[in-house]
Amino acid sequence: SAMFIRALFAFLALPGIVAGLLPALIVASDAQRSSGSGFGWVLIGMGLFLLLWCVRDFFASGRGTLAPWDPPRHLVVVGLYRFVRNPMYIAVLTLVLGWSVAAGSLLLAGYAAVLAVAFHLRVIFYEEPCLLRLFGIEWTAYSKSVPRWLPGLH
Repeated sequence: SAMFIRALFAFLALPGIVAGLLPALIVASDAQRSSGSGFGWVLIGMGLFLLLWCVRDFFASGRGTLAPWDPPRHLVVVGLYRFVRNPMYIAVLTLVLGWSVAAGSLLLAGYAAVLAVAFHLRVIFYEEPCLLRLFGIEWTAYSKSVPRWLPGLH
C-alpha cells in the first residue's frame, strides 16, 4: 500500500541516516578505535528490535509514519509507548551506542551523546507543543501518566 511505502521511506531516510550512514562515516574516520566488544551487537539488535516495534505501532495504531512530514493521525499510546513517551529515540540511541561499543569508537559514543541532547531538545521545544496542539486533552492526560524517557521516573 502507499502508506507502507511512505513508512518504509521514512524509516530509511531518518533512522537510516542518523543511526546508519552517519555512524558508519564516524567509525570509518575514527583513527582512535579499539577492537570493540561483541556486547555491542546485542545492543544493536535490541535497538533495531525496539525501533521496528515503534515503527510498526506508528503504522498500525497511529496510521502514519515516524517522519515529521507524515506523522501519525492518532496519538500512539500502545506497545512501548505505554511505558515511555519517546521509545523510538531510546531505540535509536541504543542502536548507536551498541555500534560504538561493537566498533570500540569513543567518537561514535560522543555522537550518541550529542544525539541524546538533540533528541531531548527536539522533544521539549518542538514535538510536545505540536502534540498538545494536535491531540489536546488526550496528549495532556497521556503526558501526565507516562514518563518522557525512563519508566518509573516522572
